[in-house]
Amino acid sequence: MNFIRTLSIFIVTGAAMLILLFPAGFFFLLNLLTLFRLRRPAGFVMYKLAQVWARIVIALTGCSMTVKGRENIPRKGGVCFVANHVGVFDIILAMTYAGRPFGFIAKKELLFIPGINFWILFLGGLFIDRRRPKKALKTINRGAEHIRAGGGMLIFPEGTRSRGRGLGAFHPGALKLATQSEAVIVPLAIAGSYEVFEKHHLVNTVPVFVSFLPPIRPEEFPPKNRKQFLANSIRRRIALELSESSPFPEDHEDRPPSQDRGPEKTAGNR
Repeated sequence: MNFIRTLSIFIVTGAAMLILLFPAGFFFLLNLLTLFRLRRPAGFVMYKLAQVWARIVIALTGCSMTVKGRENIPRKGGVCFVANHVGVFDIILAMTYAGRPFGFIAKKELLFIPGINFWILFLGGLFIDRRRPKKALKTINRGAEHIRAGGGMLIFPEGTRSRGRGLGAFHPGALKLATQSEAVIVPLAIAGSYEVFEKHHLVNTVPVFVSFLPPIRPEEFPPKNRKQFLANSIRRRIALELSESSPFPEDHEDRPPSQDRGPEKTAGNR
């Protein structure tokens, strides 16, 4: 049964990619939409298509979903979702339950994967080159502009997936998007997503927990060392939520520092 579920998800995902790749003049279309200031409406349509795909994927997994706190998500204005990063399924969960479009900062290598790169671009995502700090800073600045214009961004301040190894350190530099844009921050606690697929490389029907916590405003914290205070506060709130509600106790346990990866100056990469 797990194999059938896995195969079904790959088929649905492949079909979704083909739908996006079908227009032969995709890049021409992208530039045309930008020229006529229609890229944002087009991005919203792509978000809705991606959301339908995400909902189908979740349904095919057969997982028991527990979702809390959706009333904490602002419907208008710029917002930063700041989440612990358990597995690749995290973005699918956020896409399904956030209720509004958002982009995220992805590693540069994803730019060269056909289909995935188009989805990320149209959803408002950005690609970061961690080995070139000046370019990385420009990427973060573009993300902040997107938020100031009323958009949303998803940040993973651990810098890498935990893969069931516990909650890692939240790098203060990853919150530059939030502090620079002065956006509302919605902490997002996730548990169980690693067990859905990555643990055994087959879809497993497991309980999955998603909780949107009460929003935080960066200006509530002192200007000096604001990013550090924010990182500590958000991590503490997510850890508390996971300790009280997570079906997987290891998701909120502290991960040994030796297992933390990812430079502090990035905004969190998948």
